[in-house]
Order: sequence, then C-alpha cells, then structure tokens
Amino acid sequence: MLNIALPKGRLGDKVYERLASIGYDCSEIYADNRKLVFESEENNVRYLLVKPSDVAIYVARGAADIGIVGKDILDEGNFDLYELLDLRLGVCNMCVAAKNDYVEDPNRPIRVATKFPNIAKRYYSSFNREIDIIKLNGSIEIAPLLGLSDVIVDIVETGTTLKENNLRVYEKFLPISARLIANKSSYRFKGDVINDITSKLREQLIKEGKI
Repeated sequence: MLNIALPKGRLGDKVYERLASIGYDCSEIYADNRKLVFESEENNVRYLLVKPSDVAIYVARGAADIGIVGKDILDEGNFDLYELLDLRLGVCNMCVAAKNDYVEDPNRPIRVATKFPNIAKRYYSSFNREIDIIKLNGSIEIAPLLGLSDVIVDIVETGTTLKENNLRVYEKFLPISARLIANKSSYRFKGDVINDITSKLREQLIKEGKI
C-alpha cells in the first residue's frame, strides 16, 4: 500500500477535494469517528491523518510515502525529501509586518517575533541585517503592540488580523502554498504510482488554468 500523510484542518479539506478530483476519494475522513488511519483497497492506499506541521516528518522518516504540506513548514524544517508539485492550495505569503508607524533603527538589531525562526534568519541574513529572534508559538501580532518585538515574520493571507491590530505588511518575501512531497526511498521503489498521482494532479491544475 501507498501511505499518504494528509493534514488535518482547513488545508486538509481542500486537499481531500483535490485528491477526490483525480479518483483518490478519502471522504471517509469526514465520518463521525476518531480514526486517524483510513484504507482504500480500491486504490491500494492508506491515508494517515496528522497535524499539518507533522506531515513532512512522517514523510521524511518513511512512515508515509508521500504527503501534502505547506511550503512554510518545508522551508522552516529543511527536510530531506522530494518536493514534487505546487498544488496551488492555501496560497498566501510569508511577510514582515509591524505597527503602522514603525521606523527601523539601523543602529541596532531588529527584534523579530516569529513562529519561523529559520525562515526569518535566512531572510535577514540575505542582506546581512542583524536580528534578535523571539520565538513564539501563537498570537504573534501581540508582540509589537506590547513592545516585545519591532516586527513579526509570519504568514499573511488576507491581512485582516494585521489591520485589526494596527499592523501592516512591510515586505512579502516568500510565496506559500501546499506542496506534494515524497520520501526519497519510497520514490525509488514506488515511483510509478507516485508519478501517476503527480501527473494526474498536474493535469487537473492545467485544466483549471492554475499552471
């Protein structure tokens, strides 16, 4: 069986629809139970329902052969796996945001609050800017309001939360969307079926005018 790691939550709903559109129905996930593993004998696949931030770990470690995960998680974790296809789902941007009246002081490090320290470090190191990373796990927007940080580095989709907290985007620097990924060893031994799924997903995207 091909093991496919799927994310829970809002992105998951879009992913399930995308797979169903190419004949890989996983609607059983919506059943009223707490199962986390679902098998489809018809397609000879096993779906693993996991936390979005864990999908890449399951694939990189070989517990899953393929998976669908956000580009933000891939870049933050720097996993050893194959990135096969941009699915154009969950499209947003990694951004630098700050208070509306923020003015950068070039004479000291920028205090950066973020859930993505590795992404933030790479971004600022690209132009040799010294920073002080403040790792947070949620409610990032509060940090500059309370003076904990100068800016935040976070995912922005609509920008509504920023506006409601008197913040604005200063820089968009990394496009984010869901990616189809594969374990390197699995790709060697199950390449035919993995390539078939990849091709069908690509063809669907072409039909929809997304690539």
